[in-house]
Amino acid sequence: MSDPTSQTPNSTQLPPDLNSDEMQAAPAAQASADPLADAQAEIANLKAQNADLADQYLRAQADVQNARRRADDEITKARKFAVEGFADSLLPVLDSLEAGLAIPNVSLEQLREGSEATLRQLKSALERNKVVEINPSAGTKFDPHHHQAISVVPAEQEANTVVTVLQKGYSIAERVLRPALVTVTAPK
Repeated sequence: MSDPTSQTPNSTQLPPDLNSDEMQAAPAAQASADPLADAQAEIANLKAQNADLADQYLRAQADVQNARRRADDEITKARKFAVEGFADSLLPVLDSLEAGLAIPNVSLEQLREGSEATLRQLKSALERNKVVEINPSAGTKFDPHHHQAISVVPAEQEANTVVTVLQKGYSIAERVLRPALVTVTAPK
């Protein structure tokens, strides 16, 4: 038999009833002396996290609903007041027409001058609101996106080119309001 005092000073003696696996599990067992209390603490922690996530979800849903409501309100206001600027620019034209009609004895020359001035006002108001005239010159290539062919006539020009403009067209912000009515050359 060996003497317990004859062992090296760095070696430790294990109690006879514990092996190395039990030794590693021992600190964990000591840390959680009551598994029921640990499980209840974990449940309480998870419940708190669940409540926090539910609160965050509800707040996010409310934010989304508020943003949607604000966007709907802005769209409604934009639709309601979309023509406000356009109407404001047409009011001087209306005033000019009314003032011209209020003059009792107008000469033909005065009527013509007033009409030309009012037409300039109207064109200016349309240009300020990005309403652009579509008036192709003779010989311009026919564009079905901007022109509407009313008739096809034989001509000396290249096929599918504009011969005459019967009615001007208009576009707003590069979207055609009304295509120009044109006659085009027939294919040879």
